[in-house]
Amino acid sequence: MRFELFVAFRYLMSKRRQGAVSIVTVISVVGVTAGVMSLVIALAVNNGFKEDLENRLVGATANVSLLRTENDGIRDYDELVARVLQLPHVVGAAPAVYERVLISSGSRARGAVLKGIDPDREIKVSHLLNQLTEGSFQELSVDSPEMPPLILGKELAENLGAVVGAPLMVTSIQGRLTPFGPVPKFREFRVVGIFDSGFYDFDSSWVFTDLRVVQKLFDLVDVVSVVEIKLDDIYIAPEVAKIVERAAGEGFSTTHWMEQNRSLFSALALERLVTALTIGLIVFVAALNIFITLTMLVMEKRREIAVLMSMGARPRQIWSVFTLYGLLIGLVGTLLGLVAGYAAAGYADAHKLIRLQAEIYSIAFVPFQTRPADGVLIGLAALTVCFLATLYPSLSAARLNPVEILRYE
Repeated sequence: MRFELFVAFRYLMSKRRQGAVSIVTVISVVGVTAGVMSLVIALAVNNGFKEDLENRLVGATANVSLLRTENDGIRDYDELVARVLQLPHVVGAAPAVYERVLISSGSRARGAVLKGIDPDREIKVSHLLNQLTEGSFQELSVDSPEMPPLILGKELAENLGAVVGAPLMVTSIQGRLTPFGPVPKFREFRVVGIFDSGFYDFDSSWVFTDLRVVQKLFDLVDVVSVVEIKLDDIYIAPEVAKIVERAAGEGFSTTHWMEQNRSLFSALALERLVTALTIGLIVFVAALNIFITLTMLVMEKRREIAVLMSMGARPRQIWSVFTLYGLLIGLVGTLLGLVAGYAAAGYADAHKLIRLQAEIYSIAFVPFQTRPADGVLIGLAALTVCFLATLYPSLSAARLNPVEILRYE
């Protein structure tokens, strides 16, 4: 063991006449531990929300959406879908029609988004149909002229009091124009499935039925409103969107999941930065405690420093002793904080300790997602702050004049 590290370790472990130095040392370790632990937990919450939202949003919606610029509907969509599927990174494509409707069951009624889909193609683009708690999505393909099939979200089903097999009335908000004025279009459907995505916005307002049924209900003859595309890598969506737009030709435009949810993920990124800066103040306060500890220690060990220097210890070695002393405090606190932070985040995520109101936050509990890279960055940042706090006291110790100190001893 090097001389500097040996002395620093002895100073850290030894009992002192001035108990205040020991107390401040303990407070410094606790401060660094609390700061590091808080940062780990805070970033785990931020990562958890971001990853959870990405998984739910990207899994429930298309990575890239192809639309008509003039909003006049897409014709010959089967040929277009086949062409899109030949493009690189595209693993699925499905036509769809979106319409706002009113769904009623007896005296209960709710507004909803009715999505007409091709079940066999939709299952390759969205995972919502894989999350049915009741019924089967294959029922959508069953031709039932009297009461077409319908799949709705769990929250919407509870609000309407609907169960599998129950009839629901779907009314078009647009209606049709007659000599007597606009008359709403309506049709009775039969519930064949209920999905639970865990995302409140989808579960409370989305409804699926067969594409042909929606086209007939809204007089859309062989027309869809969008072609939805799934990619093998969601993070290259902007680049693939441009390729899809060029392949589709003139009159088409694209949008992708990053663009649609830009404000949401920008807010999460800003929250991450503000959280790190705010909680980082705890580490800063702990660093001030290290500064005070070292200053008091230098005052207490003035005679020992003079003796070491008179025996040949160089100023750089004295500087190293007190710098290592401060870094040891920071290292112990950082390691304890990382262990405690990762353990607490893992336990909280596994047991879903913090519950939320799904109708407000869209998820039922706070997710915690820890990342090794965050721990490395937090540890380096904490040790850097602790190192900066040691500079002045260590330099003061190295600049002591042993002759002046020993003269009066």
